[in-house]
Amino acid sequence: MSNGKGPGPATDRARRLPRTLLHAFAALLAACLMALGTASASAAPAADDLVKVFVVPDPAETGGQLATLQSIAAATLGDAARAGEILDLNRGQAQKDGGALNSADDQLHPGWILRLPQDASGPDVQLARDTGSQNSASAAPSSGQQSAAPSSGQSAAFTFPLAAAIALLGAILLALITAGIVGRRKVRAAYAAVRRAVDRLGEPMRRRRRLTLRRATGRRFATDAESVRRAYGVLGEFGPDRQRPERPVHALRVDGSGVTVWLTASDTVDAPWTNIDSTRWRRPAAAPGWLNPGDGTAPAAQSSIATSCLVRAGTDADDEPVFVDLSRLDGVLSVGGDQAVARDVVQNLLAEIARTRPNTAVTVLRGADGAPPLSVPAELRQLPRVEAPVPVAPDAGRGTVRAGAGRRPVRGLVVVAGTPGEREAAELAALCGPGGAGWTGLVYGEANGAHWRWHTDADGHVDIPVLDVRLTVPA
Repeated sequence: MSNGKGPGPATDRARRLPRTLLHAFAALLAACLMALGTASASAAPAADDLVKVFVVPDPAETGGQLATLQSIAAATLGDAARAGEILDLNRGQAQKDGGALNSADDQLHPGWILRLPQDASGPDVQLARDTGSQNSASAAPSSGQQSAAPSSGQSAAFTFPLAAAIALLGAILLALITAGIVGRRKVRAAYAAVRRAVDRLGEPMRRRRRLTLRRATGRRFATDAESVRRAYGVLGEFGPDRQRPERPVHALRVDGSGVTVWLTASDTVDAPWTNIDSTRWRRPAAAPGWLNPGDGTAPAAQSSIATSCLVRAGTDADDEPVFVDLSRLDGVLSVGGDQAVARDVVQNLLAEIARTRPNTAVTVLRGADGAPPLSVPAELRQLPRVEAPVPVAPDAGRGTVRAGAGRRPVRGLVVVAGTPGEREAAELAALCGPGGAGWTGLVYGEANGAHWRWHTDADGHVDIPVLDVRLTVPA
């Protein structure tokens, strides 16, 4: 039964979760970018710290040629005569092997790191960071440049700057957020498709399980006479007496803790009854009023109980039976939706009537859509065909709407298997319509002019809009 409430707090939190994660990722990305900017500003070397150097190669790498100040000046400055400038920049600077360049005639040793003028260029020129020490050999190569360490087999230490790590993390997060935003719909669609496929695979097993439970409900109805007795006993409280007229009970539910009745919206009931909503009233089981038909009731109330035709249409969400009074139909009940479940609804109503009103006359008509026929219980009296009388004009104020409906005892049943064709619709109107023979029609199919309309689904449920309930149908 629908309670008309919106989604609960858990549903709201589930809907807000993707948005919250998106905001968290955005905040983390902003923090990463700020940290990246700060780290970059503090870690970036100043332009004055970078110097140009030349690493003296091993003669084995140059075909036996020893490097000289003149050859270095010619290769990096384009003029061998500028060798003196290189000598001035490196005079007295201790190298890693302990030696130093002191004059133009000194031999250069492999692995020495010699500073060059700032206009030096060429493939042999490298950039290094000036450490501020007097030892030119300790100048560390700058980030992104080839190490200026001597090729003596020693490897320079490799460090991964904090700024680069933060930048990499920020890039990964940005990629994840972008992919989530761009592909959110596709991910949802893929998830929905997978879920539908899983549901399709498991649906046959679920339907078999539901069918087993519905069959168990049918067997329970066949043996449960106590709930029927209690349901009829409740009707005596609403029958006519000297103080007030009858208050129509359109449906009721009895269970171990009490009873619930559906009344007309304008009707009220005194304590111990309490109002649930506009049409439902509830009374606890401990309250007085459990009456058997004829026990302590006025003759008019007894007549009202005898006229009623209570049938269990199904069980509610608590697995408790819900009764409806077919004498309140005032014409025709049309059960649409899933044809197999709609057939179960009508078949169950026939079984209910057979238990409480045996020997009721039944005639079965075949609809125009070839629906499978119903089996009429042996306790009912099936007639091959009933001659329909000529309809007369209905009384003023009577009709097929609930406001104008009157009570009609169930004298006979016209059952239509499937949607009525033109001929069946005419017979149905003549036997069950306003001004007709006063029979009650049960149709599993769409019938024009039906007073009550119920709707079924393939899961074995029936919706009764006039009562605002959803029940599980016995099978």
